[in-house]
Formats: sequence, structure tokens, C-alpha cells
Amino acid sequence: MACFKTQVGIVGAGPAGLMLSHLLHLTGIESIVLEARSRAYCEERVRAGVLEHTSVQMLCEAGVGERLSREGLRHGGIDLGVNGLRQRISFIDLTGKCVTVYGQQEVVKDLIARRLADGGELRFECRHVSLHEIEGPQPRIRMDGNAGADEIRCDFIAGCDGFHGISRSAFPPGVLSIYEHTYPFAWLGILAEAPPSRNELLYMHHERGFALYSMRSPRITRLYLQCRPGEDIDEWSYDRIWSELHSRLGCSDGWRPTEGPILQKGVTGMRSFVAEPLQYGRLYLAGDAAHIVPPTGAKGMNLAFADVFHLSDAIAAFYRRNDESKLSTYSQTCLRRIWKAQRFSWWMTALLHRFENESGFDRKRQLAELEYVTTSRAAATSLAENYVGLPLQA
Repeated sequence: MACFKTQVGIVGAGPAGLMLSHLLHLTGIESIVLEARSRAYCEERVRAGVLEHTSVQMLCEAGVGERLSREGLRHGGIDLGVNGLRQRISFIDLTGKCVTVYGQQEVVKDLIARRLADGGELRFECRHVSLHEIEGPQPRIRMDGNAGADEIRCDFIAGCDGFHGISRSAFPPGVLSIYEHTYPFAWLGILAEAPPSRNELLYMHHERGFALYSMRSPRITRLYLQCRPGEDIDEWSYDRIWSELHSRLGCSDGWRPTEGPILQKGVTGMRSFVAEPLQYGRLYLAGDAAHIVPPTGAKGMNLAFADVFHLSDAIAAFYRRNDESKLSTYSQTCLRRIWKAQRFSWWMTALLHRFENESGFDRKRQLAELEYVTTSRAAATSLAENYVGLPLQA
């Protein structure tokens, strides 16, 4: 078994792991990133696409925002609609900030390219990764790679390997408290080769269920339909999908989504999940390894960036000044923002979706809240400031 030494071992080459590695590099701290999947898989997997103002600022200040600034689609607001009638929520007017649509796979491509250009060590297709001695001063990561079995000794381990990764399960039994909520519906999502026919996202509450119109690039649209959690995707033909999208998204002024070949379709369950604490010994969780939010509020990738912002800052303080105070409070610092994002994501989800067997009272209350949000500047401002991103110290 070959043995290696680094300061920070990072499990997972998604946005959280790659961004953490880059931020540490900028402060002169070494890391090794281990990823179970291939580089091609990481760069091609289409997932989240809305970046908060704070995330865009972080990427640009870290020197990895050139292509984002050139190709990202800046959105100064969103439209909220009810049964074909829509109202714009202007982020610019209400907060002076905007969001940017730029696919997660594009962020990953940019970060991988930059880490390799800077001489960073990224290892893809790692098998049988396991964590050892996380309570001690020098935890170890074991893995099987293309060249055989290796062991990496490090000062810290960052678990950035997603909800189904191995890092969270390395916590001893009884340490973690799990908070979760499963929603009684799912999203049927498609990628369509169709140029966006509007400039901003449209969230539509409809009597047949929620629908969302968004985009990923000047030639690709991303659309979603509320459906049952156990929906059989094979029962949704091209014609059925577009018919339902036209029914739910169609606006009273005649606007309809532009059709195009469906490149990808799938059903995604809706859940909220938080594991506390985010740290044990020398192991620190970040991103989806620690928390999941329903996609309605567009917070997943943005929360991951906030986590690694604080983790990189805490690790840098340790090496620069032998100061462990930020490491000791990493979990509680992140959790303040995580729970505010969970609240907003839950609120957006509850506001916009139809709930099976809901009472007449709940239905009327939901419609009244939608009207309030779209007619009250105070309510719209609350939505806008959460959507564009709360301060990192929130």
C-alpha cells in the first residue's frame, strides 16, 4: 500500500469539494480530492443551475468566474403565477441584487480545469474509500485506485461526497441528530433542446399542480411538473409532457413554453434533511453530505458554497495562527444559514404546490398568501432577499 501525506483530504469532487480545494490553494494549503465517479461523469451530470448573488461573488473573487461572467444568464427577478396570471418579483428593485443561471456541471468544469492548471491533485474513479482515526490528530483515508491501494494521511478530512457518500456514516453511532421531512409529491423534470422563450424563471401554481419554467443555456430549457412520488416516467410520453406543460404554464396573455426534443427526463423526490453536528473529531461535512433542501428555493449548491467558505476560513486560521476557534464553531456557524435556507425552501414549496386531500380552508389560505406575496412590497422583499442569498454570516 502506497502512503501519501497532505494537509486536507477531501472526499468528493462536486462543487463543495472542488471549491474547498481551490479556496485552500489560494491560502497556500495543500489538499487531495478523491472522487468515486469519472471526470466525465462529474462534468456532464446536469443538476442545479441557479447561483445566488453571494455565490457568483465568491466564484469571481476566487478567480474562477470568467466563463460564468461571460456565459451565465443574469436574472433580475422571477415571475410567480396562479392559474395563468403572473406577477413579476423584481430582485433588482427590491434588493439591488440578481441571480445567475449557470449549470452546476459548468461550475464543476471550471473548477476542475482551474485545479488542474494550478497543479492540484484530483483523483477520479476511487474505489472502496474509507475513513479511519477521525478522532486523532492525523486521520487517514484509504482507497483503491487505478494504481492500486493507497493511504492518505492528513490533518483534516472534508466530507463533500453528497447525501449517499461515506463521510456522514463515518460518524460514530449516536453522535448525529437527523432532522428530515419528506414531501407528498415529486418533480418530473425534463431538459429540452429549445431556446428559452422568456428571460426569467416562471413559478406557476396551478389547480393541476405546480410547474416551473427555467433554462440552462441560450439553447436549453429546464422544465418541471409536480407529480406523484412513485410516478412511472415511462408513462409520460413526449406529447403528454408538453400537453401538461402547456396547460399548467400557459399564461393569460398567450405565452406558452417553446417545445423541442426532450434530451433528458426523470422524477425527483422532494425532501428536507439536516444532520447535526457537521463535525466530529477531524472530520467536517459540507454540502449535500450534511443537508438536502427541496429544489423550489434553489439553495442546494449555494449552501454548499457557504459551507466551504466557512470551512476554508477556519482551516486557514488554524494554519496561520494556530487558532482552532473557527474550527470548533464551524458547525453552529453553518447551521444558522442552513436552517434559514431550509425555512425558505419549505415556505416556497408549501406556497406553490397542490397538496392532496387539503381542506377548503388550507386551499383558500394558500391562495390568499400567494396574492399577498405578489401584491405586498414587504412580502416580496422577504422572498427576494432570501432568493438572491442571505449574507454568508447569516
